[in-house]
Amino acid sequence: MKTFCGRANPTTGAMEWIEEDENYDYHQEIARSRYADMLHDRDRNTKYYQGIRAAVNRVKERGEKAIVLDIGTGTGLLSMMAASAGADFCYAVEVFKPMANAAVKIVEKNGFHDKIKVINKHSTEVTVGPDGDMQCRANILVTELFDTELIGEGALPTYEHAHKYLVQEGCEAVPHRATVYAQLVESKRMWSWNKLFPVPVEAEDGEKMIVSPSEMEKCPGVPSVCDIQLNQMPSSDITVLSDVVTMFSVDFSKPVRSASTSYRVQLEPVKSGKAQIVLSWWDIDMDPSGTINCTMAPYWVKSTSAFQWRDHWMQCVYFLPNEEPVLQGELIYLTACRDEYSLWYKLQKASGEGENKADLCVESPVCRCQAHLLWNRPRFGQLNDQNRTRQYVRALTKVLKTDSVCLCISDGSLLPVLAHYLGAKQLKLMIKTVCYFFFFLLKVFKANHLEDKIKIIEARPELLTSSHLENKKISVLVGEPFFTTSLLPWHNLYFWYARTAVTSHLTSNVTVLPQSASLHMMIVEFQDLWRIRSPCGTCEGFDVRTMDDMIKNSLNFRESKEAEPHPLWEYPCKSLSDPQEVLTFDFRKAVPQYCLSTEGSINLSRKGTSHGAVLWMEYHLAADISVTTGLMQISNEKGNCEWNPHCKQAVYFFSSVIESESLSDLPTAITYAINFDPKTGEITMDFKL
Repeated sequence: MKTFCGRANPTTGAMEWIEEDENYDYHQEIARSRYADMLHDRDRNTKYYQGIRAAVNRVKERGEKAIVLDIGTGTGLLSMMAASAGADFCYAVEVFKPMANAAVKIVEKNGFHDKIKVINKHSTEVTVGPDGDMQCRANILVTELFDTELIGEGALPTYEHAHKYLVQEGCEAVPHRATVYAQLVESKRMWSWNKLFPVPVEAEDGEKMIVSPSEMEKCPGVPSVCDIQLNQMPSSDITVLSDVVTMFSVDFSKPVRSASTSYRVQLEPVKSGKAQIVLSWWDIDMDPSGTINCTMAPYWVKSTSAFQWRDHWMQCVYFLPNEEPVLQGELIYLTACRDEYSLWYKLQKASGEGENKADLCVESPVCRCQAHLLWNRPRFGQLNDQNRTRQYVRALTKVLKTDSVCLCISDGSLLPVLAHYLGAKQLKLMIKTVCYFFFFLLKVFKANHLEDKIKIIEARPELLTSSHLENKKISVLVGEPFFTTSLLPWHNLYFWYARTAVTSHLTSNVTVLPQSASLHMMIVEFQDLWRIRSPCGTCEGFDVRTMDDMIKNSLNFRESKEAEPHPLWEYPCKSLSDPQEVLTFDFRKAVPQYCLSTEGSINLSRKGTSHGAVLWMEYHLAADISVTTGLMQISNEKGNCEWNPHCKQAVYFFSSVIESESLSDLPTAITYAINFDPKTGEITMDFKL
């Protein structure tokens, strides 16, 4: 059976109805899940197994039957660990029906069908009693309900309910406890993801400065955590201002409260500086003594020999509401506040006894400047990238004249301000493709005394009229391009479609900036990212191939034929080929009616495992001036890559890989076919190894 789904096409901008298989959502959820990543996390799995064995032994030593409740069982792995460790019976709860069905098959294949009952319900709907889902309350509670923030997947209310209704008082719990740690740091790089810095512009009449509205300077931002692979952040980008402190712990063997609360610790800064960021992570003790410990600590806290790569649990970056100066040795208080699902932090000076006893509750930050709702963190970083801004300034300087009629097509862009400062004095126009940018952009223009210099046109490109332009023709059309709806690099080709829609309003000799774009590609070997797509086979001795088959089936439904976005600065890889330009898009002309296609081969020049192809866009602003959304450089002979940190690159994972130990083992090339369909705006690709 088919169903029609409505969507806004991110490339063409058109609203369209797409016929989808009724199982599309299911396949998409399985294909994009991180089950493979978790099953490959050997440190996690080993520690869980050790903790479960120890818990079962403690219960048996008391002369009791070991009855296990496993909430969020997934593949049934933890329940099988418990049964293998000697548990008398396990109740494995899984709310996602396809996953529960897979768990039933995996449990049966491994010979535990008489020891494990899979319950396809949310744990809050599970009943206990002679006619219930569980015959009795469990005395061992096993869960894996955690995300990078620890509590973001609802662990606290789930534990709270389980202790009230599903497990015995004084039960064993695996993990036994979780502890959240924090460290105060200064980092211009990370702070640039949260605030708009002044933007210097070198103009003919001297240096100008683009400043942000005062509301943005004072705005605390949004409470959502920024979770990243902190182990990829160079130490040179972080100035440590405090030692690592324990913010709070949760004992899962006792009743848990999910109600909002706060925790405060006293800090003595180890260095003077600007307190901007709280870095945070957690660890879990699988046993009461804490001898079986699984930690998410970054590289400067734990030895690299103990490092375990994982993508399902990373580290947290929290932005303080405002930058606070701190002095070495001068005591301060750091407060962590939480609700059921999220955390946020506040810093206070320790000035007196009365303040020490003050109410610790702090309201969740709310963005009032609108910028944090419109720009995501990479976008803030992009706008604060002075090297990137200089490229646009150079290009605009080449094309702008005092009588230029300039139209900008990009979401939330500062290009109109740059254009004004660089000499386009007669008329500066900005087209607004997302309605809620209007009031925010007015604030930006007002802060720079340009509210009467730049006109914001509230219309989609195809609805632009001569009256919008005061009956003038556009002589310079500019864009970064950047659009909030873009996920993959080529989605910003929406600029091309917008340019085509306004063709009748352009002068015959219009200058378009960027004048063109090109799609580039390179074959890579990933250090770790390959794990999210790699079959597991067996995990801790248990056969989980049913899960592998399930993921493969869902990938083959569609995802295996598509590229997916990843911020590759967080995921190290090395190039196995030189970068290669594969398609070009000429913005000086309208979008063609025919497909743009290319076929060819890309030579492999380094030994390694060909996990996939990385694709990105480069925008050619003017002659010899370009900006890239992808590869910045190949940094050494080994082929290690440096990627644009403000953009996600497209990764096309190969369904099978080539492994070569020496150059003589290498195939000469990988062949490819890439097609751009102007009707749909989609780029399809195929590779043959």
